[in-house]
Amino acid sequence: MQTDIDPRSLIGRKAFDRNGAKIGTIDEVYLDDATGEPEWAAVRTGLFSRDAFVPLEPSKMVGEGLHIPYDRKLIKDAPDFGVGRHLSPEQELQLYHHYRLDISSPTDPVSSPGSGDQDFGKIAGSDD
Repeated sequence: MQTDIDPRSLIGRKAFDRNGAKIGTIDEVYLDDATGEPEWAAVRTGLFSRDAFVPLEPSKMVGEGLHIPYDRKLIKDAPDFGVGRHLSPEQELQLYHHYRLDISSPTDPVSSPGSGDQDFGKIAGSDD
């Protein structure tokens, strides 16, 4: 994700799939606890629908909208953990698996799932 953008400024912006179809509106942005960088966004997929979590990397801001390089169906099928709460390491791993993202980092060795060495998903603007 572009690190020069304030994650709070993403809230309320439109989100689009890989084909440019509107998915919904960004409700929340979640920061990585270790780096403080924006990592996930919760997108409200409809007026009476649910929030779909989407990765901010490799998504890109284009104009005023967030373009997510995944098909609409995959995004809408993402696990829904509800908004306003901290994502647990297990929940974040589910999202990584859902989007088939590599959880390893060149600077950090991967901790085994459930080891308690990782803490993910702080909500932007929260003190928790």
